[in-house]
Amino acid sequence: MAAKTIAITGGARGIGYQTAEELIRRGHRVAIGDVDEARAKEAADELGLSVVTRLDVTDPDSFRAFLDRVEKQLGSLDVLINNAGIMPTGHAHEEDDAVTRRQVEINVLGVIFGTKLALQRMLPRRSGHIINTASLAGELAVPGLATYCGTKFAVIGFTEASRQEYRKSGVQLSTVRPTFTNTELVAGTAGAKGLRNAEPQEIARATADLIERPRPFVRVTRLAGGMVAAMKFVPGRVAAGLGSALGTDSVFLDDVDVEARQAYLDRIRNN
Repeated sequence: MAAKTIAITGGARGIGYQTAEELIRRGHRVAIGDVDEARAKEAADELGLSVVTRLDVTDPDSFRAFLDRVEKQLGSLDVLINNAGIMPTGHAHEEDDAVTRRQVEINVLGVIFGTKLALQRMLPRRSGHIINTASLAGELAVPGLATYCGTKFAVIGFTEASRQEYRKSGVQLSTVRPTFTNTELVAGTAGAKGLRNAEPQEIARATADLIERPRPFVRVTRLAGGMVAAMKFVPGRVAAGLGSALGTDSVFLDDVDVEARQAYLDRIRNN
């Protein structure tokens, strides 16, 4: 397909970085933004990007300046990938209020701000695609991730409502819904029994494919996505029993290696 101008939030590492790499490989014009400016510049050097900037997705002015720079240097925005997100773990009643607020601001408000700003640019042209990175945890609740699940449920609901609202506008809206993925977000956790975590490259390929063949959403991996879809038709007590069998009722609570996770937690608190 023709090369597109694509902006990625949270592009300095993890899924965002791998998505940038995959899209560059497919011939697109890519820009990344990240709140960690030093790492973003390193990532841009590694990827050979000309557009990189510090981006605070919780600040509409910062987001607007990022998109302005993308369009000035690479051309009209074709695709925005709202990828930035954080995932603290633990019991809901023990979660620090500042951590709760940070999740809502980044995972929800960042997506909403970015979507609105992209729509303002895309609607007059009657073309464009907004991809919001959600999670399978936005369809199926997971103990130990109460706030995170709430934010991802919100992303899916917001995106689906917006998709229907603008279905005749020429602008596409989609969600990518990964299972737990081997990035810093899951550091110190073991994952569900019998189900492998996804690799960030898999999410990157699924996102790139979604740009080439737009549809409302994609679940990754196929097995985890199929299980989540099927669980919607299973009685609650059966679902709870299956969660216990897979270990998902404890993997983000009692089974977390706090020391292995500390560097990630420090970074998301300080940025």
